[in-house]
Amino acid sequence: MTVNLGLPAASGSALVAPSDGYKSGQQPRWCPGCGDHLVLSTMQAVLPTLGLKRENVVLVSGIGCSSRLPYYMNTYGMHSIHGRAPAIATGLAVSRPDLSVWVITGDGDALSIGGNHLIHALRRNVNFKIILLNNRIYGLTQGQCSPTSDQGTVTASTPMGSIDTPLNPISLALGAEASFVARALDSEHKDLSDILTAAAHHHGTAFVEIYQNCALFNDGIFDAIKDGSQSIHRIIRLRAGMALRFGPNGEHGIVRTDNGDLKVALISDINADAVVIHNPTNPSPAYAFALSRVGDRDFDHVPLGIFRQILRPTYDDLARAQLQHARATAAPNLKNLLLGNETWIVS
Repeated sequence: MTVNLGLPAASGSALVAPSDGYKSGQQPRWCPGCGDHLVLSTMQAVLPTLGLKRENVVLVSGIGCSSRLPYYMNTYGMHSIHGRAPAIATGLAVSRPDLSVWVITGDGDALSIGGNHLIHALRRNVNFKIILLNNRIYGLTQGQCSPTSDQGTVTASTPMGSIDTPLNPISLALGAEASFVARALDSEHKDLSDILTAAAHHHGTAFVEIYQNCALFNDGIFDAIKDGSQSIHRIIRLRAGMALRFGPNGEHGIVRTDNGDLKVALISDINADAVVIHNPTNPSPAYAFALSRVGDRDFDHVPLGIFRQILRPTYDDLARAQLQHARATAAPNLKNLLLGNETWIVS
């Protein structure tokens, strides 16, 4: 079977050159300092480099600050209903294999009311890209706790502090058998560009969590990994085939524990050969899941990059194959089904 990487063939209308841009005539209506501006500018820079026809790019969003992004892209787009963007995108991906479909969502939209839709899109491996902007707060509705907010977070809806256990979006995606899972930071243009490019070329559901600042209701939540003097001690860069070492002089590494988990260790305390070599193509999600559990909510250690990148059959390819088979065989006549007298006894 020929594998389509999710990018339309270079035929028909002329390809969009980078100089043409992907900016719409709309001015972004986000607060100054919002990380959404950074994500938007990165997407506007990345998409023209992919050889896509602009009329074959569709952005589908749900509800929230992040979900305004399709208005600012000079592509087709749909601002849909709260949490249901993956369902609408599934219909597009199944019926229009020529499209490059992107879901733009946030931690509230995707992980709260949209949690089930997200999980099933990931397990089905529908051929579209899910970009989840995670600011750990509800921004559009004035700063309530989201499913990723820290325990103890005080908001208008949790005046005594949130008592909910926060979700880990990467662990959730891997538990749902997602075939491509990555995490990036809104302010790291190059790394975010590389991840979005890899996601665009992935055949299947590509899930990308982006840590994104909310300047109004959760400002500075990611400062510990944005400050250069701190980030070098905290960020674990995931590079395929490379040892998971970090720190100014590579003095820390990721090693396996006796029970199969992963943990941070000082190189001086271990054999350097024990440091894990990053392999996002491991068929089992167990390694990537263990990696997603490294670190804590205070960002002492944070893996950034591609956790998992494998190929497996996609829902839309399988659905189209079934339809083609039904058409080629003695499928029941629709008129006979509608006008026939076959009935069922319901007891």
